[in-house]
Amino acid sequence: MRSLRFDGLELPVRLKVHPRACRIVLRVDPQDAAIDLVLPRGVRVAEAVEFARSKGEWIRRRIEALPPRVPFADGRTIPVLGYDRRIRHRGLRCREARGAVWMEPGELHVVGEQAHVPRRIADWLKIRARDDFARRARQFAEEVARPVKRVVVRDTKSRWGSCAVDGTLSFSWRLIHAPRFVIDYVVAHEVAHLCEMNHGRRFWSIVDRLIDDSIRPRVWLRDEGGTLLRYG
Repeated sequence: MRSLRFDGLELPVRLKVHPRACRIVLRVDPQDAAIDLVLPRGVRVAEAVEFARSKGEWIRRRIEALPPRVPFADGRTIPVLGYDRRIRHRGLRCREARGAVWMEPGELHVVGEQAHVPRRIADWLKIRARDDFARRARQFAEEVARPVKRVVVRDTKSRWGSCAVDGTLSFSWRLIHAPRFVIDYVVAHEVAHLCEMNHGRRFWSIVDRLIDDSIRPRVWLRDEGGTLLRYG
């Protein structure tokens, strides 16, 4: 891990050589504000770092535009399935506890030591995401008469979902923060790939058959998707 300093900022830089890259690609990771540099083979590291330095003003604007991070901590508010929930740490013991983490109207309750709050909430959200996405995926799959082998959740940054040729569907667990119509779109999108492993006309006709509107969630992900990476 290298670092880049400019305008009083010192930012981490992650370098990756990609065999199919034909030019240097620069991104600002919305999750941790690190700089990702993708290099074609044969490009020197010093050249890539200098390229990033030349884009200092663009990087600064991108970082300033990032929404603030929201940690999983007592008193903070996070969305679950699009609805805001205020985190309440209930201490080591709570007579009303329904597990380590549970929801009540407008609130997300967690028991245990303070230091374990972030991990417990993250683990609970991942399980909730996997179960919710799997349920919706199988409902959609029944409509297109295609089997889903399994559903997994990961912490991906470059895509919200994917479909493997064996019928395994993968999703970013961070979609659990998004509204239902966005989740349904991403799940329907990947289920449609069980029929068409492309983005052609037949593929989009399947998506439109599964959900009422595919444009609104695509616009939401374009404009608001980066905020999902800022929780936790």
